[in-house]
Order: sequence, then structure tokens, then C-alpha cells
Amino acid sequence: QVQLVESGGGLVQAGDSLRLSCTASGRTFLTYDMGWFRQAPGKEREFVSAIHRSGDNTYYADSVKGRFTVSRDNAKNTVVLQMNSLKPEDTAVYYCAAGDKRWISMIFQSHYDYWGQGTQVTVSS
Repeated sequence: QVQLVESGGGLVQAGDSLRLSCTASGRTFLTYDMGWFRQAPGKEREFVSAIHRSGDNTYYADSVKGRFTVSRDNAKNTVVLQMNSLKPEDTAVYYCAAGDKRWISMIFQSHYDYWGQGTQVTVSS
């Protein structure tokens, strides 16, 4: 079992930055791929970013590419989503997830077995 806790959300203005962190406990963190998803009111949960268990491969939704950066520190059991140049469209609850289903792409929610509670990100104009 893996427990995930997100932190770092808040209220910011357009153009500002936020740094979201997800800390894992339970099983060995380095064996899992880590993903970030978000859900805005009235919309479906969507893929944001993901990082392979090795840390060598990263993936980003087109909407955040060039603005967001995902990284991980296995020694600290932590994955970070650095969000720059935030836009009002980025407003959502952000969730981190852990998974190891190699036969499913990391951009799909079904890749992941464990989810955090989410952290609210609100970007005002």
C-alpha cells in the first residue's frame, strides 16, 4: 500500500508560480511511476504530467508543456510539480498518483493504483 499527500496549492495571480509536492509512504517509492492530474469544476479529471520510476522520462499535457516541470527525489520519497506562468485555466484540484502498470500509458488514469487527496490551485486574473 502507498499513501500519498500533496501540498503546495494556493491562490495566486496569473503569471505567478507554484510548487506542488507529493510525498509517499508505505511501499518503496522508487518502484512506482508518478503522475499529476487535475480536475476543474464541472470538468473531467485530466492528465497534467508524469515521470517514470527511473526519473529518465517525463510527459506533459500540451496545455502545460513549457510551463510545468515534473521531477522526483527518490531519497526523499517526493515528486514535485513546478508550475510557472500560471493561467486562470490552470485552476483545479491537483492530484498526484502512483502506479506500476507498464502495459498502460502513464497519461491514463488507469495506470495508477494510488491517489492523494488533492490540493487546490486557484489562479486569478
